[in-house]
Amino acid sequence: MQIITMNEQQKPSTASDKKKKTALIVIIILAVLIITGTTIGIIQLAKASPDQVSNIRDIFIIVLAFESLLIGATLVILIMQLALLTNLIQNEVRPILDASKDTIQTVKGTSKFISEKAVTPIISVAGLLAGGKKLFELVGIIRNSKKE
Repeated sequence: MQIITMNEQQKPSTASDKKKKTALIVIIILAVLIITGTTIGIIQLAKASPDQVSNIRDIFIIVLAFESLLIGATLVILIMQLALLTNLIQNEVRPILDASKDTIQTVKGTSKFISEKAVTPIISVAGLLAGGKKLFELVGIIRNSKKE
């Protein structure tokens, strides 16, 4: 007899669950740091002189321009990957699907042929033999094996 404790019934935490929890904690900490840094930066900018504000504005413009370049490069890479995927589907997957369709048609034809040429005649002959046996039993030529 085996006694199962409450701890054994509960599923142990897997490594993927721990990784997900760690990633969630890191994301939350980063979000809090970004919000805090943005708030402190806005407060410091409000107190700064116009020369400092214009310098910071110029730095932000440069950062935004660099970010636009990165986004453009990423979009180009995304379009290239989409073209490769389309090519893969047209040249690799479609022939496989066509071959599968041909195979299915062949199987359908074979099963129809076997049904018409083998199964149907066998069923007809078996039906005739069963009918003949029953006729002979009714006429009395052979005895019914179930009554004996």
